[in-house]
Amino acid sequence: MKVITAKEFLQEQRNQAEPADASQLDAVVGDIISKVRCSGDDALYSLTEKLDGVRLDEMIVSEAEFVEAQEAVSDAFKAAIQKALENITAFHANQTEQSWFMNQEGGITLGQKVTPIERVGVYIPGGKASYPSSVLMNVIPAKLAGVKEIVMTTPPQPDGKVSPYVLAAAKEAGVDTVYKIGGAQAIAALAYGTETIRKVFKIVGPGNAYVARAKKWVFGDVAIDMIAGPSEICIIADETARPRFVAADLLSQAEHDEAARPLLITTDRQIAEAVQDEMSRQTEQLKRKTIIQESMKLNGRIILTESLSEAFDTANSIAPEHLQLMIREPFENLAKVTNAGAIFLGDYSPEPLGDYLAGPNHTLPTSGTAVFSSPLGVYDFVKKSSVIHYSATALDRVSRDIGSLARAEGLSAHANAIQIRKDEGDA
Repeated sequence: MKVITAKEFLQEQRNQAEPADASQLDAVVGDIISKVRCSGDDALYSLTEKLDGVRLDEMIVSEAEFVEAQEAVSDAFKAAIQKALENITAFHANQTEQSWFMNQEGGITLGQKVTPIERVGVYIPGGKASYPSSVLMNVIPAKLAGVKEIVMTTPPQPDGKVSPYVLAAAKEAGVDTVYKIGGAQAIAALAYGTETIRKVFKIVGPGNAYVARAKKWVFGDVAIDMIAGPSEICIIADETARPRFVAADLLSQAEHDEAARPLLITTDRQIAEAVQDEMSRQTEQLKRKTIIQESMKLNGRIILTESLSEAFDTANSIAPEHLQLMIREPFENLAKVTNAGAIFLGDYSPEPLGDYLAGPNHTLPTSGTAVFSSPLGVYDFVKKSSVIHYSATALDRVSRDIGSLARAEGLSAHANAIQIRKDEGDA
């Protein structure tokens, strides 16, 4: 990976070329959405055959397919899924919210009613890959929130089936229905509905560029969680860090795809050199060597800083999806982090721990959006309504103030709605 200073890195970020023209991507996605809205199920079947090379007889996963999947996966996998499910549930249970009310003197009651979203669609990438962990991370918070119906879409494999690992996870997590539909067409079906797939009120889950673009297109007609970009990891390491660990953790993200972004920020040049050596050595032993090498070449950087304070300033400007603090006193320095999706403290808290088993959600803000957004959670699957009750006496006490404000805004009907009640009371 290229070694640069923090100042050079920030200048490099500022000088980055504008993103490639997305008009072609928009044209493809827009056409797919239009076809699904016009032709419903017929469009889903034809697009699946055209884009995935799979001719489906039925898009709904049958109970027999669930049973087959359960029989196909190992007992070790089942045990791991169960442990992950327990940990994810225990963590997210702390995020549940309750309705609340406050009673004030004089006949005033105010409050907030928390209501689950009724129907949610979960998109899980598929086809060549399998992501059972993403099933758990997206479904469990929805279940804890009280969502009544959770449906899942995922691309079929070449044989027309869904990965048994994904189906086994879906069954354990409590998904109501699984559809063998992927890509932008799945997002369109969830957003607008077809003869078979009911419209949902929110879509969550990661996907490729077409899925991300489709989510952006349908936002407003339906809610979405976020627009996910390439995976990122940023490690802050001082002279106490173990180069073998640092290298392994950077590689764990570089293997996602060529666009993945592995970054190391360190105050120690010797650590930087040792990590480079380790990455070269470990890469040779890994199956996704070609992808890793391209990721490191295109997006990997080792950033040298003069102090730990500068290292944190640089990390906060990046606002990474995953931030690891592999420094002498990680807990004592936690307060210096202001922008990060998930924060991993110490040498024995590697990013894959968060991906699979620890419990916090691995659906995280990417591409610098951690400056304003949060990991997926139970709070993403509820909506809130304000509750207001005033007695006649309580309203009378504030009627003059409301009238003054309404007339200042030129809204005489607002003032009248108050005055007519005051007149009724006077009568």
